[in-house]
Amino acid sequence: MTLNAEQGERLSEILSLRSEEIAKRWAEIAAAPLKGRLSTAESGRQTAELQQQLQASLGNGALSLDGPGGAELRALLTELSRDRARQGFTAAETATSVFALKTALYEVSEAAKGKADALRDYVAWSEFIDELGLFTFEAFARAREQIITQQSEQLMELSTPVVKLWEGVVAVPLVGTLDSARAQVVMERLLQALVDTGSPYAIIDITGVPSVDTQVAHHVLKTVMAARLMGAECIVSGIRPQIAQTIVTLGIDFGDIATKASLADALRHALKRIAADARAAKREQ
Repeated sequence: MTLNAEQGERLSEILSLRSEEIAKRWAEIAAAPLKGRLSTAESGRQTAELQQQLQASLGNGALSLDGPGGAELRALLTELSRDRARQGFTAAETATSVFALKTALYEVSEAAKGKADALRDYVAWSEFIDELGLFTFEAFARAREQIITQQSEQLMELSTPVVKLWEGVVAVPLVGTLDSARAQVVMERLLQALVDTGSPYAIIDITGVPSVDTQVAHHVLKTVMAARLMGAECIVSGIRPQIAQTIVTLGIDFGDIATKASLADALRHALKRIAADARAAKREQ
């Protein structure tokens, strides 16, 4: 059973004639399961906006969310879902706030008195509200996924700082697992830092990387090669005994890349190279 034009008109009429009563009861029912995490006043503001938009959409002939007539209602439900996702509510709690309209409508309609025509209307209205609730559930899931993705990207950037240790020397202290996505961020941030600072030396410190396998070594080597194309020399530091043994066992070849046991050793090496470069430049003059 779907909502027809007459049932849509009657739903719009009851939303208008019993507006305050429905709004108050809807807000109370919607706020109850949230256990104080959302005040009745805030719940009332949200449900009032939905009620007004629902009435306007029905007035424009929208009998479902599909099509241009339900565009503004879809947008408002999506906005509600995003707000609830940011506030830490669940998808079920968000959809329940929409489903609460059914109880509010039942209490103020003739359906509560058992009248057949009113019951048919109420069933149709319920199916329409179910559509709104399911859309809200799906919109919440999409919004939550976007938030998680954004937070992951922000955490990845925060966990991959590029710091200037000395004039001409920048460093990337890596902590945690180095996967393909993070390796790409490391490379981009390092190359940008080399451009911004004009540094000829970069230190990639892997002291905080728990283990080095072939994939991690491959990511480090790619970053070193990219830096060389920018005219900078990379020094890999943090080569602990266990990591050294793993590298040898796996047969990973770092070639002519300078490797040091600690960040301090790498900085010392870079400063010596900078001093040697300066002396060579003076001799050429």
